[in-house]
Amino acid sequence: MAAKTLSETQFPDGDLWVFGYGSLIWNPGFAFSEQKPARLIGEHRSLCIYSMVHRGTPEKPGLVLGLDRGGACQGVAFRVEAAQRSATVAYLREREQVTSVYREVMRAVWIDGDARQRVRALAYVADRGHSQYAGRLSLDEQLRLVRQGHGNYGPNDEYVMATVTALEAQGIRDTPLHRLATMLRGESALHRRA
Repeated sequence: MAAKTLSETQFPDGDLWVFGYGSLIWNPGFAFSEQKPARLIGEHRSLCIYSMVHRGTPEKPGLVLGLDRGGACQGVAFRVEAAQRSATVAYLREREQVTSVYREVMRAVWIDGDARQRVRALAYVADRGHSQYAGRLSLDEQLRLVRQGHGNYGPNDEYVMATVTALEAQGIRDTPLHRLATMLRGESALHRRA
């Protein structure tokens, strides 16, 4: 399946904003000149992507975040200098589009600050037509997949916990993700006592 990416003409002139809602918050992996709390309206953060490479395998998939239809998402907007735009987009495509499960899009995001500013930012949205799109899963099914997932980037539970820690550092509470993290923490405490 071909990656759904933007053409060069679909990017704005000048600096590029990138919207991070998961691992990009705690591990952006690209140079940026500033980062600001930001809100995207129309899509929400969801553990809705089966991970077959980074946090799982085809035999034992993990579960990673995607932006899915509806609601809103509090995250972080990173401003990338115009001179770094091409390198940043290339890096993000290599990282996010390894299995083409995301659609690369430009979305309006609102930057938090003294005066709320609206910018267009690059974001990676779940492709609902892709075989790795998991949709809405029960908390028990999420827990099962996260427990079993281990891929090229490490254990799936570390991904979830690092994301929750990063969200908390930004003052963001994502109730479904925090519930899962609480279950994972409880499980870790049981293992330590045994």
